[in-house]
Amino acid sequence: MDNKEINLIEEAYIALPKGFKANGVVAGLKSNAANVNPDLEKSLVLDVALVESDVPATVAGVYTSNLVKGHSLTRSIKKIDMGGKMRAMIVNSKNANAAVGKVGEEDAEEVAKAVASKLGCSSDEVLTASTGVIGTRLPSEKIIAKVPELVDGLTNEAKTSHYAEYAMMTTDTVPKEVAARITLQNGQEITIAGMAKGSGMIHPNLATMIGIFTTDADIDKDILQNSLKKAVAHTFNRVSVDGDTSVCDMVVIMANGASGAKIDKDSEDLQIFEEALESLAYDIARMLAADGEGATKFVEIEVNGAKDADDAKLIVTAVARSPLCKTAFFGMDANCGRILTAVGYSGAQFDPEKVDISLSGLEVYKDGVALPFDEDEALERLKRDEIYVSITLHEGDAYDRMFTCDFSYDYVKINGSYRT
Repeated sequence: MDNKEINLIEEAYIALPKGFKANGVVAGLKSNAANVNPDLEKSLVLDVALVESDVPATVAGVYTSNLVKGHSLTRSIKKIDMGGKMRAMIVNSKNANAAVGKVGEEDAEEVAKAVASKLGCSSDEVLTASTGVIGTRLPSEKIIAKVPELVDGLTNEAKTSHYAEYAMMTTDTVPKEVAARITLQNGQEITIAGMAKGSGMIHPNLATMIGIFTTDADIDKDILQNSLKKAVAHTFNRVSVDGDTSVCDMVVIMANGASGAKIDKDSEDLQIFEEALESLAYDIARMLAADGEGATKFVEIEVNGAKDADDAKLIVTAVARSPLCKTAFFGMDANCGRILTAVGYSGAQFDPEKVDISLSGLEVYKDGVALPFDEDEALERLKRDEIYVSITLHEGDAYDRMFTCDFSYDYVKINGSYRT
Protein backbone atom coordinates (compact mmCIF):
# COMPACT_ATOMS: atom_id res chain seq x y z
CA MET A 1 0.00 0.00 0.00
CA ASP A 2 1.91 3.08 -1.23
CA ASN A 3 -0.87 5.68 -1.39
CA LYS A 4 0.23 8.58 0.83
CA GLU A 5 -3.38 9.11 1.95
CA ILE A 6 -3.53 5.59 3.42
CA ASN A 7 -1.67 4.62 6.59
CA LEU A 8 -1.70 1.11 8.02
CA ILE A 9 -2.21 0.87 11.77
CA GLU A 10 0.17 -1.54 13.46
CA GLU A 11 -2.03 -2.45 16.43
CA ALA A 12 -5.17 -3.27 14.54
CA TYR A 13 -8.52 -4.08 16.12
CA ILE A 14 -12.14 -4.00 14.98
CA ALA A 15 -13.30 -1.14 17.25
CA LEU A 16 -10.71 1.37 16.03
CA PRO A 17 -13.17 3.33 13.83
CA LYS A 18 -15.17 5.90 15.75
CA GLY A 19 -18.45 4.76 17.24
CA PHE A 20 -17.71 1.03 17.34
CA LYS A 21 -17.26 -1.33 20.29
CA ALA A 22 -16.54 -5.04 20.58
CA ASN A 23 -16.28 -7.85 23.09
CA GLY A 24 -15.98 -11.63 23.37
CA VAL A 25 -17.07 -13.95 26.17
CA VAL A 26 -16.91 -17.56 27.28
CA ALA A 27 -20.29 -19.27 26.86
CA GLY A 28 -19.13 -22.84 27.22
CA LEU A 29 -19.38 -23.82 23.56
CA LYS A 30 -15.69 -24.69 23.26
CA SER A 31 -13.94 -27.32 25.31
CA ASN A 32 -10.54 -27.89 23.72
CA ALA A 33 -9.90 -24.93 21.42
CA ALA A 34 -6.36 -24.73 20.08
CA ASN A 35 -6.06 -20.94 19.80
CA VAL A 36 -4.63 -19.08 22.76
CA ASN A 37 -2.88 -15.78 23.40
CA PRO A 38 -0.92 -15.51 26.67
CA ASP A 39 -1.82 -11.81 26.85
CA LEU A 40 -5.53 -12.64 26.73
CA GLU A 41 -6.13 -14.94 29.63
CA LYS A 42 -9.53 -16.12 28.38
CA SER A 43 -8.67 -16.57 24.71
CA LEU A 44 -8.48 -20.37 24.87
CA VAL A 45 -12.23 -20.75 25.33
CA LEU A 46 -13.78 -17.48 24.12
CA ASP A 47 -16.64 -18.48 21.84
CA VAL A 48 -19.18 -15.63 21.39
CA ALA A 49 -18.27 -12.26 19.85
CA LEU A 50 -20.19 -9.03 19.46
CA VAL A 51 -19.40 -5.97 17.32
CA GLU A 52 -21.62 -2.97 18.02
CA SER A 53 -22.09 0.47 16.51
CA ASP A 54 -23.28 3.34 18.70
CA VAL A 55 -25.54 4.45 15.87
CA PRO A 56 -27.25 2.40 13.14
CA ALA A 57 -24.74 1.50 10.43
CA THR A 58 -25.13 0.89 6.73
CA VAL A 59 -24.19 -2.72 5.96
CA ALA A 60 -23.08 -4.62 2.86
CA GLY A 61 -22.28 -8.29 2.60
CA VAL A 62 -21.08 -11.12 0.39
CA TYR A 63 -21.80 -14.75 1.12
CA THR A 64 -20.93 -18.35 0.40
CA SER A 65 -22.02 -19.70 -2.98
CA ASN A 66 -22.83 -23.08 -1.40
CA LEU A 67 -26.52 -23.86 -1.98
CA VAL A 68 -26.61 -25.21 1.57
CA LYS A 69 -26.49 -22.27 3.96
CA GLY A 70 -26.53 -22.07 7.75
CA HIS A 71 -29.56 -20.61 9.51
CA SER A 72 -27.70 -17.74 11.19
CA LEU A 73 -26.35 -16.76 7.77
CA THR A 74 -29.67 -16.91 5.91
CA ARG A 75 -31.21 -14.74 8.62
CA SER A 76 -28.49 -12.11 8.17
CA ILE A 77 -28.80 -12.19 4.37
CA LYS A 78 -32.50 -11.40 4.69
CA LYS A 79 -31.85 -8.51 7.09
CA ILE A 80 -29.13 -7.00 4.90
CA ASP A 81 -31.24 -7.40 1.75
CA MET A 82 -34.08 -5.51 3.44
CA GLY A 83 -31.80 -2.47 3.32
CA GLY A 84 -32.15 -1.42 6.93
CA LYS A 85 -29.28 -0.19 9.06
CA MET A 86 -27.71 -2.38 11.73
CA ARG A 87 -26.56 -1.83 15.30
CA ALA A 88 -24.66 -5.05 15.93
CA MET A 89 -23.42 -8.43 14.77
CA ILE A 90 -23.13 -11.45 17.08
CA VAL A 91 -20.93 -14.39 16.10
CA ASN A 92 -20.56 -17.75 17.81
CA SER A 93 -17.94 -20.39 17.13
CA LYS A 94 -17.93 -24.19 17.60
CA ASN A 95 -21.48 -24.60 16.21
CA ALA A 96 -22.48 -23.75 12.63
CA ASN A 97 -26.24 -23.64 13.31
CA ALA A 98 -26.70 -25.42 9.98
CA ALA A 99 -28.74 -28.37 8.74
CA VAL A 100 -31.02 -28.49 11.78
CA GLY A 101 -34.26 -27.24 10.20
CA LYS A 102 -36.67 -24.54 11.34
CA VAL A 103 -35.37 -24.63 14.90
CA GLY A 104 -32.08 -23.19 13.60
CA GLU A 105 -33.89 -20.11 12.31
CA GLU A 106 -35.74 -19.76 15.60
CA ASP A 107 -32.56 -20.09 17.66
CA ALA A 108 -30.79 -17.40 15.61
CA GLU A 109 -33.75 -15.06 16.06
CA GLU A 110 -33.86 -15.67 19.82
CA VAL A 111 -30.17 -14.82 20.13
CA ALA A 112 -30.69 -11.64 18.10
CA LYS A 113 -33.66 -10.66 20.26
CA ALA A 114 -31.61 -11.07 23.43
CA VAL A 115 -28.89 -8.80 22.07
CA ALA A 116 -31.42 -6.26 20.79
CA SER A 117 -33.20 -6.14 24.16
CA LYS A 118 -29.94 -5.39 25.94
CA LEU A 119 -28.89 -2.76 23.37
CA GLY A 120 -32.33 -1.16 23.23
CA CYS A 121 -32.93 -1.72 19.53
CA SER A 122 -34.92 -4.00 17.23
CA SER A 123 -33.79 -7.57 16.51
CA ASP A 124 -33.93 -6.56 12.83
CA GLU A 125 -30.87 -4.42 13.62
CA VAL A 126 -28.81 -7.36 14.87
CA LEU A 127 -26.97 -9.65 12.45
CA THR A 128 -26.15 -13.25 13.36
CA ALA A 129 -23.30 -15.53 12.28
CA SER A 130 -22.23 -19.00 13.36
CA THR A 131 -19.25 -21.21 12.54
CA GLY A 132 -18.27 -24.71 13.57
CA VAL A 133 -19.82 -28.17 13.47
CA ILE A 134 -22.70 -28.69 11.02
CA GLY A 135 -25.81 -30.64 11.99
CA THR A 136 -25.97 -29.95 15.73
CA ARG A 137 -28.53 -27.60 17.27
CA LEU A 138 -27.19 -24.25 18.41
CA PRO A 139 -26.99 -24.10 22.23
CA SER A 140 -28.79 -20.78 22.16
CA GLU A 141 -29.60 -20.85 25.87
CA LYS A 142 -25.88 -20.77 26.69
CA ILE A 143 -25.35 -17.82 24.36
CA ILE A 144 -28.39 -15.90 25.59
CA ALA A 145 -27.30 -16.37 29.20
CA LYS A 146 -24.04 -14.59 28.38
CA VAL A 147 -25.57 -11.68 26.44
CA PRO A 148 -25.69 -9.32 29.47
CA GLU A 149 -21.97 -9.92 30.13
CA LEU A 150 -21.22 -9.60 26.42
CA VAL A 151 -22.98 -6.24 26.07
CA ASP A 152 -21.89 -4.80 29.43
CA GLY A 153 -18.27 -5.53 28.53
CA LEU A 154 -18.34 -3.73 25.17
CA THR A 155 -15.55 -1.16 24.76
CA ASN A 156 -13.65 0.56 21.98
CA GLU A 157 -10.37 -0.69 23.41
CA ALA A 158 -7.94 -3.17 21.89
CA LYS A 159 -8.35 -5.86 24.55
CA THR A 160 -12.07 -6.48 24.13
CA SER A 161 -11.71 -6.28 20.35
CA HIS A 162 -9.09 -9.02 20.53
CA TYR A 163 -11.53 -10.99 22.68
CA ALA A 164 -14.05 -10.71 19.85
CA GLU A 165 -11.53 -12.00 17.29
CA TYR A 166 -10.53 -14.97 19.42
CA ALA A 167 -14.17 -15.80 20.12
CA MET A 168 -14.78 -16.28 16.37
CA MET A 169 -11.80 -18.59 15.89
CA THR A 170 -12.19 -22.35 15.53
CA THR A 171 -9.14 -24.24 14.26
CA ASP A 172 -7.29 -20.96 13.61
CA THR A 173 -3.93 -20.71 15.31
CA VAL A 174 -3.38 -16.96 14.92
CA PRO A 175 -5.71 -13.92 14.94
CA LYS A 176 -6.37 -12.02 11.73
CA GLU A 177 -6.86 -8.28 12.36
CA VAL A 178 -6.07 -5.28 10.13
CA ALA A 179 -6.72 -1.53 10.10
CA ALA A 180 -5.87 1.62 8.16
CA ARG A 181 -6.43 5.34 8.57
CA ILE A 182 -7.30 7.33 5.45
CA THR A 183 -6.92 11.05 4.81
CA LEU A 184 -9.60 12.29 2.40
CA GLN A 185 -9.21 15.10 -0.11
CA ASN A 186 -10.63 17.72 2.28
CA GLY A 187 -8.31 16.62 5.10
CA GLN A 188 -10.91 14.63 7.02
CA GLU A 189 -9.83 11.25 8.36
CA ILE A 190 -11.68 7.96 8.35
CA THR A 191 -10.65 4.55 9.66
CA ILE A 192 -11.28 1.03 8.34
CA ALA A 193 -10.71 -2.05 10.49
CA GLY A 194 -11.23 -5.72 9.80
CA MET A 195 -11.03 -9.10 11.48
CA ALA A 196 -11.64 -12.61 10.22
CA LYS A 197 -11.62 -16.27 11.15
CA GLY A 198 -10.84 -19.11 8.81
CA SER A 199 -8.46 -22.03 8.67
CA GLY A 200 -10.25 -24.93 6.98
CA MET A 201 -13.18 -25.62 4.65
CA ILE A 202 -12.00 -22.66 2.61
CA HIS A 203 -12.42 -22.34 -1.13
CA PRO A 204 -14.11 -19.78 -3.41
CA ASN A 205 -16.68 -18.62 -4.19
CA LEU A 206 -17.30 -16.05 -1.62
CA ALA A 207 -16.95 -16.13 1.13
CA THR A 208 -15.22 -19.05 2.68
CA MET A 209 -14.73 -17.65 6.16
CA ILE A 210 -16.31 -15.06 8.45
CA GLY A 211 -14.93 -11.57 7.98
CA ILE A 212 -16.11 -8.30 9.51
CA PHE A 213 -15.03 -4.81 8.50
CA THR A 214 -15.98 -1.58 10.25
CA THR A 215 -15.55 1.99 9.08
CA ASP A 216 -16.61 5.36 10.45
CA ALA A 217 -17.15 6.73 6.94
CA ASP A 218 -20.63 7.67 5.73
CA ILE A 219 -21.29 5.65 2.56
CA ASP A 220 -24.57 4.81 0.81
CA LYS A 221 -25.48 1.13 0.73
CA ASP A 222 -25.22 0.58 -3.03
CA ILE A 223 -21.77 2.20 -3.10
CA LEU A 224 -20.65 0.19 -0.08
CA GLN A 225 -21.90 -3.07 -1.61
CA ASN A 226 -20.05 -2.42 -4.86
CA SER A 227 -16.85 -1.50 -3.00
CA LEU A 228 -16.98 -4.69 -0.94
CA LYS A 229 -17.55 -6.87 -4.01
CA LYS A 230 -14.56 -5.33 -5.73
CA ALA A 231 -12.40 -5.70 -2.62
CA VAL A 232 -13.07 -9.41 -2.18
CA ALA A 233 -12.91 -10.43 -5.85
CA HIS A 234 -9.17 -11.12 -5.93
CA THR A 235 -8.51 -11.37 -2.18
CA PHE A 236 -10.95 -13.41 -0.07
CA ASN A 237 -12.20 -14.96 -3.29
CA ARG A 238 -8.73 -16.18 -4.17
CA VAL A 239 -8.08 -18.25 -1.05
CA SER A 240 -8.22 -22.04 -1.14
CA VAL A 241 -7.11 -24.20 1.77
CA ASP A 242 -8.74 -27.52 0.94
CA GLY A 243 -11.17 -27.06 -1.95
CA ASP A 244 -14.30 -27.12 0.26
CA THR A 245 -16.68 -24.16 0.26
CA SER A 246 -18.42 -23.88 3.62
CA VAL A 247 -22.10 -23.27 4.33
CA CYS A 248 -21.92 -20.49 6.90
CA ASP A 249 -19.56 -17.98 5.45
CA MET A 250 -19.78 -14.27 4.87
CA VAL A 251 -17.85 -11.04 4.74
CA VAL A 252 -19.68 -7.91 5.88
CA ILE A 253 -18.79 -4.26 6.29
CA MET A 254 -20.53 -1.81 8.64
CA ALA A 255 -20.26 1.93 7.92
CA ASN A 256 -21.68 4.16 10.68
CA GLY A 257 -20.65 7.65 9.51
CA ALA A 258 -19.33 8.58 12.97
CA SER A 259 -16.35 10.42 11.48
CA GLY A 260 -18.67 12.89 9.78
CA ALA A 261 -16.93 12.24 6.46
CA LYS A 262 -19.19 11.45 3.51
CA ILE A 263 -17.83 9.40 0.60
CA ASP A 264 -19.69 9.99 -2.65
CA LYS A 265 -19.96 7.95 -5.82
CA ASP A 266 -17.31 8.51 -8.51
CA SER A 267 -15.19 10.65 -6.17
CA GLU A 268 -11.44 10.54 -5.56
CA ASP A 269 -12.24 9.76 -1.93
CA LEU A 270 -14.10 6.63 -3.02
CA GLN A 271 -11.08 5.49 -5.03
CA ILE A 272 -8.87 5.91 -1.96
CA PHE A 273 -11.40 4.09 0.24
CA GLU A 274 -11.65 1.18 -2.18
CA GLU A 275 -7.87 0.93 -2.48
CA ALA A 276 -7.54 0.74 1.29
CA LEU A 277 -10.36 -1.78 1.69
CA GLU A 278 -8.91 -4.07 -0.98
CA SER A 279 -5.45 -3.80 0.54
CA LEU A 280 -6.76 -4.81 3.97
CA ALA A 281 -8.73 -7.67 2.41
CA TYR A 282 -5.54 -8.76 0.62
CA ASP A 283 -3.64 -8.86 3.92
CA ILE A 284 -6.34 -10.95 5.60
CA ALA A 285 -6.56 -13.30 2.61
CA ARG A 286 -2.85 -14.07 2.92
CA MET A 287 -3.26 -14.64 6.66
CA LEU A 288 -6.11 -17.08 6.02
CA ALA A 289 -4.07 -19.13 3.57
CA ALA A 290 -0.95 -19.11 5.75
CA ASP A 291 -3.03 -20.34 8.71
CA GLY A 292 -4.68 -23.18 6.80
CA GLU A 293 -5.35 -26.24 8.91
CA GLY A 294 -2.09 -28.05 9.52
CA ALA A 295 -0.23 -25.76 7.11
CA THR A 296 3.55 -25.42 7.21
CA LYS A 297 3.86 -23.34 4.02
CA PHE A 298 2.06 -20.37 2.51
CA VAL A 299 1.79 -20.86 -1.26
CA GLU A 300 1.01 -18.19 -3.85
CA ILE A 301 0.20 -19.42 -7.35
CA GLU A 302 0.17 -17.02 -10.28
CA VAL A 303 -0.52 -17.49 -13.95
CA ASN A 304 0.64 -15.05 -16.60
CA GLY A 305 -0.10 -14.95 -20.32
CA ALA A 306 -3.43 -16.76 -20.26
CA LYS A 307 -5.83 -16.34 -23.17
CA ASP A 308 -8.47 -14.71 -20.97
CA ALA A 309 -9.43 -14.14 -17.34
CA ASP A 310 -11.52 -17.31 -17.17
CA ASP A 311 -8.60 -19.49 -18.23
CA ALA A 312 -6.28 -17.78 -15.76
CA LYS A 313 -8.72 -18.43 -12.91
CA LEU A 314 -9.24 -22.07 -13.93
CA ILE A 315 -5.52 -22.73 -13.77
CA VAL A 316 -4.73 -21.12 -10.42
CA THR A 317 -7.77 -22.83 -8.92
CA ALA A 318 -6.79 -26.27 -10.23
CA VAL A 319 -3.25 -26.06 -8.89
CA ALA A 320 -4.37 -24.63 -5.54
CA ARG A 321 -6.83 -27.43 -4.87
CA SER A 322 -4.68 -30.31 -6.14
CA PRO A 323 -3.83 -32.67 -3.24
CA LEU A 324 -0.79 -33.92 -5.17
CA CYS A 325 0.58 -30.41 -5.62
CA LYS A 326 -0.15 -29.48 -2.01
CA THR A 327 1.52 -32.59 -0.61
CA ALA A 328 4.54 -31.94 -2.83
CA PHE A 329 4.81 -28.45 -1.35
CA PHE A 330 4.75 -30.02 2.12
CA GLY A 331 7.44 -32.52 1.13
CA MET A 332 9.52 -29.75 -0.48
CA ASP A 333 9.53 -31.73 -3.74
CA ALA A 334 10.09 -29.62 -6.87
CA ASN A 335 7.71 -31.80 -8.88
CA CYS A 336 6.79 -29.77 -11.94
CA GLY A 337 4.87 -32.75 -13.35
CA ARG A 338 2.16 -32.42 -10.72
CA ILE A 339 1.74 -28.72 -11.41
CA LEU A 340 1.68 -29.24 -15.18
CA THR A 341 -0.89 -32.01 -14.81
CA ALA A 342 -3.21 -29.73 -12.81
CA VAL A 343 -2.81 -26.99 -15.43
CA GLY A 344 -3.69 -29.54 -18.10
CA TYR A 345 -6.95 -30.73 -16.52
CA SER A 346 -8.04 -27.27 -15.39
CA GLY A 347 -10.23 -26.74 -18.45
CA ALA A 348 -8.15 -23.82 -19.71
CA GLN A 349 -7.13 -23.70 -23.38
CA PHE A 350 -3.38 -23.48 -24.06
CA ASP A 351 -0.51 -25.06 -25.97
CA PRO A 352 1.48 -27.34 -23.63
CA GLU A 353 4.58 -26.74 -25.76
CA LYS A 354 4.65 -23.08 -24.71
CA VAL A 355 4.26 -23.44 -20.93
CA ASP A 356 6.91 -22.21 -18.47
CA ILE A 357 6.90 -23.02 -14.74
CA SER A 358 9.11 -21.74 -11.93
CA LEU A 359 9.14 -22.49 -8.19
CA SER A 360 10.18 -19.57 -5.98
CA GLY A 361 12.17 -18.17 -8.89
CA LEU A 362 13.79 -21.46 -9.96
CA GLU A 363 12.88 -22.51 -13.53
CA VAL A 364 11.77 -26.15 -13.62
CA TYR A 365 9.84 -26.31 -16.91
CA LYS A 366 10.19 -24.32 -20.13
CA ASP A 367 8.71 -24.53 -23.63
CA GLY A 368 6.99 -27.80 -22.86
CA VAL A 369 10.07 -29.52 -21.44
CA ALA A 370 11.08 -30.35 -17.86
CA LEU A 371 14.43 -28.71 -17.10
CA PRO A 372 17.41 -30.14 -15.24
CA PHE A 373 17.97 -28.12 -12.05
CA ASP A 374 20.00 -28.19 -8.88
CA GLU A 375 17.99 -30.32 -6.43
CA ASP A 376 19.82 -28.84 -3.44
CA GLU A 377 18.98 -25.32 -4.59
CA ALA A 378 15.35 -26.33 -5.11
CA LEU A 379 15.21 -27.81 -1.62
CA GLU A 380 16.61 -24.64 -0.07
CA ARG A 381 13.95 -22.54 -1.79
CA LEU A 382 11.12 -24.89 -0.86
CA LYS A 383 12.22 -24.99 2.79
CA ARG A 384 11.12 -21.36 3.14
CA ASP A 385 7.85 -20.50 4.85
CA GLU A 386 6.51 -19.06 1.58
CA ILE A 387 6.52 -20.76 -1.83
CA TYR A 388 5.75 -18.97 -5.09
CA VAL A 389 4.56 -20.88 -8.16
CA SER A 390 4.68 -19.00 -11.45
CA ILE A 391 3.04 -20.41 -14.58
CA THR A 392 3.38 -18.62 -17.93
CA LEU A 393 1.29 -19.73 -20.91
CA HIS A 394 2.25 -17.26 -23.69
CA GLU A 395 -1.34 -17.27 -24.98
CA GLY A 396 -2.47 -13.73 -24.14
CA ASP A 397 -2.18 -11.14 -21.39
CA ALA A 398 -4.59 -12.40 -18.72
CA TYR A 399 -3.30 -12.81 -15.16
CA ASP A 400 -4.63 -14.28 -11.93
CA ARG A 401 -3.37 -15.56 -8.58
CA MET A 402 -4.50 -17.79 -5.74
CA PHE A 403 -3.38 -18.04 -2.13
CA THR A 404 -3.19 -21.53 -0.64
CA CYS A 405 -1.05 -23.70 1.62
CA ASP A 406 0.44 -27.15 1.77
CA PHE A 407 -1.22 -30.34 3.01
CA SER A 408 0.57 -31.79 6.02
CA TYR A 409 -0.05 -34.81 8.25
CA ASP A 410 -1.75 -32.49 10.71
CA TYR A 411 -4.50 -31.59 8.22
CA VAL A 412 -5.72 -35.19 8.36
CA LYS A 413 -5.43 -35.28 12.15
CA ILE A 414 -7.46 -32.08 12.55
CA ASN A 415 -10.23 -33.08 10.16
CA GLY A 416 -10.32 -36.74 11.04
CA SER A 417 -11.60 -35.84 14.50
CA TYR A 418 -13.13 -32.39 13.91
CA ARG A 419 -16.39 -33.04 15.79
CA THR A 420 -14.62 -34.45 18.84
